Amino acid sequence: MADQLCNASASGNLPRVLVLLQSGAHVNGLNKYNRTALQVVKLGNAAVVQALLRAGADPNLRDPVCGLTAMHDAAREGFVESVRALVDYGADLNIVDEQGNLPLHLAAREGHLEATQMLIGRTADPRGPNGLGYTAGQLAHIHKRVECAKYIHDYLSSH
Repeated sequence: MADQLCNASASGNLPRVLVLLQSGAHVNGLNKYNRTALQVVKLGNAAVVQALLRAGADPNLRDPVCGLTAMHDAAREGFVESVRALVDYGADLNIVDEQGNLPLHLAAREGHLEATQMLIGRTADPRGPNGLGYTAGQLAHIHKRVECAKYIHDYLSSH
């Protein structure tokens, strides 16, 4: 049933996800690729993300291949409602990926201002560098994400 739940989650099929959960599908069960429904969820569909989290999905499980959590993926892609849901359900914003990136680094690098705004004050060390020695502000600047770079600079200057 884990494969069915993962497939429904990946396609953003909320009615199917709810039926499977009500039928006893284990929300943290692994599919044939060793991933949970939350790890493969269509992050643009915050309602499915919330349904999985309400059912007890672990937001801090790392992808077995690249070490990313759902928060890393949501922040990198700028899915603000999914970022918010993950924050609300206790996602750890201080887990780093294999390159030492926090979700904040990824949101800033990609220029996702709203996600950056949501993460910066909740990150233990928003000035901290990633594994290559770059801070979130530096990544935003290097990648010409002007609004994010300015926001991070202004935020850190006032805190």
